[in-house]
Amino acid sequence: MRHGHHSRLAQQPEADELLSRSPLAALTGMLLDQQVPMEWAFTGPYTIAQRMGADDLDAHAIAARDPEQFAALLSQKPAVHRYPGSMAKRVQQLCQYLVDHYDGDASAVWRDVPTGAEVLKRLNALPGYGKQKGPARPPWPALGATDRPSFPASRPGLGPMAAAELRRSFDSEA
Repeated sequence: MRHGHHSRLAQQPEADELLSRSPLAALTGMLLDQQVPMEWAFTGPYTIAQRMGADDLDAHAIAARDPEQFAALLSQKPAVHRYPGSMAKRVQQLCQYLVDHYDGDASAVWRDVPTGAEVLKRLNALPGYGKQKGPARPPWPALGATDRPSFPASRPGLGPMAAAELRRSFDSEA
């Protein structure tokens, strides 16, 4: 494992391995984690990658995909989500935002960010996150955790000051 942590969110080894090494898979799983069991949501990124014939998600490829084709890909049985059409649109919006703002690099959302407040601001600005998703939930998977972690977070580039601020912020929500 590149990041030194092992996700168990999907409860499926291949899907969990992808979540552990792919920031975009983690962000996508968190986006899908609504109105379905958590394990189903976090298996979604692996299912999408497999159906696209890849071993990881690519923000550029997803954003550029024809919306109807991408919705059909998520709708194949078993569907990636209870609402595959609307979630396909949200995943593409997330990927387009990442392409436009971070050159498609999901880890750039938190990499080298000096403060936890800035990381939260960036995460909440993502399409499908923040107020759009409902009450804020700590982004543990994106920051490299399999459960509610002990900080410092293990994602590369997240400095100690940012990790400490995130910990204080999330501890106050617990």
